[in-house]
Amino acid sequence: MPANDPEAGHAADRALLERAAREAGQVALGFAGDALDVRYKAADGSPVTAADLAVNARLEELLRGAQPDYGWLSEESVDSDARRAAEKVFIIDPIDGTRSFIAGEDTWAHSLAVAENGVVTAAAVYLPKRDLLYSAALGQGAVLNGLPIRATATGRLEEAEVLAPRPVMDSPYWRVPLPPIRRAHRPSLAYRLGLVAEGRFDAMLTFRPTWEWDIAAGTLLLQEAGAQVTDRLGRPLRFNARHPQHPGVVAANPALHGDIMGRLTLAP
Repeated sequence: MPANDPEAGHAADRALLERAAREAGQVALGFAGDALDVRYKAADGSPVTAADLAVNARLEELLRGAQPDYGWLSEESVDSDARRAAEKVFIIDPIDGTRSFIAGEDTWAHSLAVAENGVVTAAAVYLPKRDLLYSAALGQGAVLNGLPIRATATGRLEEAEVLAPRPVMDSPYWRVPLPPIRRAHRPSLAYRLGLVAEGRFDAMLTFRPTWEWDIAAGTLLLQEAGAQVTDRLGRPLRFNARHPQHPGVVAANPALHGDIMGRLTLAP
């Protein structure tokens, strides 16, 4: 590919992420039962399994083997300031929805992204048990199993189907009490973002601090599917931050996103 052809570079990164995501699925599906060796992180009590670590190791081998100059940010790797100096960085959640994975359910995902100077340029989200592969490249649209996807055009919250944890509905961040809303939830944040990108739901809300590895891939899926994605305060999401966390996420088509933001207080 020509050195000055960024679109070709983004497409090549997407293809790499797609291949790696499918390989990650094979690794994860090889684990079950006692082999999971479930442990809990001291920092927040969240579970981590032998599968998380094996997938992380395989992804780092595949991705950094292909692009050794890219930085590395993963939920299951020790962070390093070295990634901040890299022009491009892999942002990885080896298994998003680990509790769902441990329970033997099918709504966990691998979430893989490349960000360049803070902007996500390639993404893949793969659900191995459902064989659902979402992917996108900057300026080239988003697809699900190779078919184009698009966010809905629903413009008002009263008419929307929203993916959100229950506490969001009672959050003090709303200016006024909410009308009855059709709400659903999925364990994997990356999958939730994919579901909005493909138009099965109208919006996704979370007001908790959110790690970049949970949302980087889904952010590009949504943007390429015609949706708008910001943090809870309405600010654009930038990636590869020194502290890679954002104050929640609001994702929907531009009209619905505006309606939602108009109902929220922007107090931090």
